[in-house]
Formats: sequence, structure tokens, C-alpha cells
Amino acid sequence: MSRQIGVVAAQVATVPFKPDATLAKFEHEVKTLAGAMPQFDLYVFPELYLSAHGTWNSEYPAGYERKVAQTIPGPLTDEVSKLARSVGKWIVPGSFYERDGSDIYNTSVAIDPSGQIVARYRKIFPWKPLEHTTPGEDFATFDIPNVGRFGLMICYDGWFPEVARALAWMGAEAILQPTATSTSDREQEIVMARANAIANQCYVVNPNLGGMFGTGSSVVVDPEGQVMTSGGSGEEFLTQTLDMDRVASVRQIGTKGLSRMWKQLRDHPVPHFPQYEHGFAAGPIMADLGPLQVRSGITALPERVGGK
Repeated sequence: MSRQIGVVAAQVATVPFKPDATLAKFEHEVKTLAGAMPQFDLYVFPELYLSAHGTWNSEYPAGYERKVAQTIPGPLTDEVSKLARSVGKWIVPGSFYERDGSDIYNTSVAIDPSGQIVARYRKIFPWKPLEHTTPGEDFATFDIPNVGRFGLMICYDGWFPEVARALAWMGAEAILQPTATSTSDREQEIVMARANAIANQCYVVNPNLGGMFGTGSSVVVDPEGQVMTSGGSGEEFLTQTLDMDRVASVRQIGTKGLSRMWKQLRDHPVPHFPQYEHGFAAGPIMADLGPLQVRSGITALPERVGGK
């Protein structure tokens, strides 16, 4: 039996700083997709979409993240769960600000067609120096029956190869990576998405915000690093069918029939990786880097958290 699933990477725009209006827009988008394209069963939205993230400028509301942060479960996830039940689809609604005690996290969830939250992932690598959410500590995967295993990571996590490698090591055959990038390094992010797919021989589904506060250029990448579909700069829905048997085949026979990294890691492991054994801070590369500082010209950010 072929293990295929139709995926929609939603390159959409928020109603800036208006979560209720953005939630209504999201609900309309999900219902429209379910009615117009019923063959697609997994919807993935951008980072901080349901928190109605805008952009960093003088109009950014002070204290916004704490004001809109939600508990899990809570009113927001209840609404998304209700929506997933009504359309019978898997939904990864991007990410949103989560409150847990005094901490604010940038969190993604996966919700199944019955409305159950089957995975929760807190962004491990907030984008410094602009994003001041509390870093998460745990990796997250979930299974779609008769299809395969999926991993969650968020935006800047993709710049750290260790995150994608951990998810693939945990069995992920596809990595879902909601993103909210409005900066000029989107081209590099696409390179990283392709590199993470190649290094781990898995799909990468990477929807970015489109429209005013996002550069778009969302991508879906196959297990050999080829871009299957890509977006422009505005709002659009990228559709693709993922065949998990393709992942198994690439891992078995090798990328382009040549490179079988997972087998080599299994059968001929290196004695140790010094950066993990001694910690990254101990590396000679760290000696002259200097402190991680707020960029010049950006003010009043310590009280704020944001996404990339």
C-alpha cells in the first residue's frame, strides 16, 4: 500500500495584531481548502500566524505577546480542534505564543482530524537578538496512520542542523517548518531547507508568511533536496503529494543511488563528536566571536518577543 498524503503549505498573511480577525480568516481558509480541494489532508500554516504577528517597527504594540499568549489546551487550540473535526483534516496551524506560568513560548501543535492535539513543539532556537521567547527543550514528532512520521520545527531552528537531524533520527520522514520571515535572508533559508532535506533524506515543508509582512517564497522539498513547489511573494496555497515510500527508498538505495548516510552512521559511527562531548562553548571558533548583542538602530526590544 502506497503511503501518500496530500499537503497544503499555506503562504498567507495575518491581519496584523488582530488575532480574532486572523483566526476568522484562518477558519475561512481551512473551510475553503476542504471544500475546493478535498484530496489534501494535511494543512501547514506559517509561524505566529494565529498570533497575528506583524513586523518590527515603531507601531509594534508593547506587551503584545503576553497579551495574546494562550495556554495549551486553551481557547485558541479549542477553536482549531473544533475546526479540524468539522473538516476532517490534519492541521498544523503554524505557531503561536503560548503562556506557561511566567514563560512565553513560540509553539506549534499538530491536531488530528478528530480534534486531538497529537504533538506540541516549543521553538528551541528563538531568533536572537530580536526574539525573546523562552527556548523549548524537547523535540516533537507525530504519526499519521498508514502514512508516516512527521517532525516539527519552527523557522530559525532550520539554521541549526542538529534540530532536523534529531527529528530524522527519531524517525521523521517529513519535517514541517512554519516560518515568518520578512528579511533578506530568505534565499539562505531555502538553501537550508534543501540542505536539511538532503542531509536527512526527508521531505521539508516550509511555509512562510506572504503579503505585507512576509517575503513568501515558501517551499516543499523532496528527500533528495529538489524543490517540488515554491511560492511567490503574495498569498497562495502550495499543494503537493508526499510519498513516504520515496523516503524509505532514498534512505535504502541512497541519494541519487549513491549516498547512504544513515547506514554509514549506523554501521561505521565516528568515535565521538567533540562539540557534543565538550559543549559548543568550548570550541576554538567561539573565542573571538564577541557577545550576542542587539543590532544597532533597533530599540526597546528586550520587552518584546517576535518570530523569524
